[in-house]
Amino acid sequence: MERQSQWIPPAPPAPLTEPVVSAPPPYQQRRKTLRERVLGPILVAGALLLKFGKAGLLLATKAKFLATSGSMLVSVAAYALIWGWTFAVGFVALLFVHEMGHYIQLRREGVKPSGMLFIPFLGAVVGTRSLGGSALAEARVGLAGPVLGTVGCLVTAGIYLATGNEFWKALAFTGFFLNLFNLLPVLPLDGGRAMAAMAPWMWFVGFGAMLALLFIAPNPILILILIFGGMETYRRWKQRKAGSEGNAAYYSVKPIHRLAVGAVYVGLLVLLGVGMDLTHLARTFSDA
Repeated sequence: MERQSQWIPPAPPAPLTEPVVSAPPPYQQRRKTLRERVLGPILVAGALLLKFGKAGLLLATKAKFLATSGSMLVSVAAYALIWGWTFAVGFVALLFVHEMGHYIQLRREGVKPSGMLFIPFLGAVVGTRSLGGSALAEARVGLAGPVLGTVGCLVTAGIYLATGNEFWKALAFTGFFLNLFNLLPVLPLDGGRAMAAMAPWMWFVGFGAMLALLFIAPNPILILILIFGGMETYRRWKQRKAGSEGNAAYYSVKPIHRLAVGAVYVGLLVLLGVGMDLTHLARTFSDA
């Protein structure tokens, strides 16, 4: 009997008298104070600026160059679909020379341009918040593009005379036409800028001429010029008595200066017209 009692299973342990401590509740995020919410992002941004500031500054300085060069390449590719790569490169180069005229004159007027952007089939534009602070400065900036653009066309015409290669003749003709078209007295074209100092009422004459040209030779580019030009002309004419760019005497131009702007304007018209006539290259469908 004693031997059997040794195999009796032990009694179960007595129940615990102390309460069982439950597991800790899941982590609950403490609501940040206003100071922490405001200063936190600033401190993080400051740390990132200290770490990557040099690289960001370098990228910012190169952003304008990347935008200009990238849009130039896109324009070359677009024009190449029509004229081929060589002519497309030459045409965009003439556009660049034209826009550099505006860019240089803006700097001469004390204005820092924001950059240059090329838009396929619409040309190019130099970004700026001011045109010099007066109608005379606006006219100088507007005419500087065709002036330098004409010089570029004369260079290509000179290369044609030296080589006899009709490629340069065709390129010169296209450049002469481009600069002559820009002298139409319509905003925002260069001719419209010149009219701001000569005779603002000529904006309406130019607008009417463009409208007539649209009926004669419909073109989507002309439609865009008429839309934006009409809006700009209406705005400028409505506000002309109040001046522009915070200058009430914006349109006050001395007669001698009006005469000078008119002489340059007419001189460009004659020179570009003669250039187009001398570089005209007759083409037929069999030449394509």
